[in-house]
Amino acid sequence: MNHYVIGDVHGHYTTLMKLVSLLPTDARLVFVGDLIDRGPSSADVVRFVRENHHLSVLGNHEEAMITQGFAISRCFEMGEALPTHSIWFSNGGVRTLRSYGLVRLEEGKPVKCDDYAEGLQRFKDDMKWMEKLPLYLEFPIHHPSGKTVVVSHAPIGSAWEMRNVDSMYGTFARLATTNRRDPDSADAPIFNIFGHTPMQNGPRIRDHFVNIDTGCYKEEEGYGLLSAYCIETGDVMSVKRE
Repeated sequence: MNHYVIGDVHGHYTTLMKLVSLLPTDARLVFVGDLIDRGPSSADVVRFVRENHHLSVLGNHEEAMITQGFAISRCFEMGEALPTHSIWFSNGGVRTLRSYGLVRLEEGKPVKCDDYAEGLQRFKDDMKWMEKLPLYLEFPIHHPSGKTVVVSHAPIGSAWEMRNVDSMYGTFARLATTNRRDPDSADAPIFNIFGHTPMQNGPRIRDHFVNIDTGCYKEEEGYGLLSAYCIETGDVMSVKRE
């Protein structure tokens, strides 16, 4: 059974299903986070990952949903107005709320749906699941690099030793979801597979890391792909966004 690491899906469920259909039926799927936002079907992507017990690490978009989502859920429960200046809203959060059946757009602005009870419960359950997602996953797999294979949302090769230092763990946790600098040294102690920063014209593959985010949500030339990297073989599979 081979492990396939899938890049940032960002709510593009149909595209994800197209990619999965091309992978071996016994493939073990691993996601680099950012399952949600930007695309139209975030709730379906999360449901697919959860119901099939696929592996995923925490992405910065999941962090944003956790940070702001519980406050938003209280707006529904308390009959209060939705926040008008939510950073999450401006980064795809509105499309995620729409996928849960919580809001609709009126004159370009999100307003509460009338029948939201079921969607709200699902939304809250998914946030609780996201709170338990790890920052990274280690795989005891023989890799040509001779290094331990680690999957994270953002690159952590240069920060790997920080994870075991109490005073530096906060920095490590921040880098694991937000760092946009590729590992700058082949001396990094791990073979790191990550996403977060979209790559043009396919994944960026080096001797000590792979950036598997190929900009599924982006419209510009050379992006709009969803990609998977096989840890055991190094094979890459990509599909165009539906």
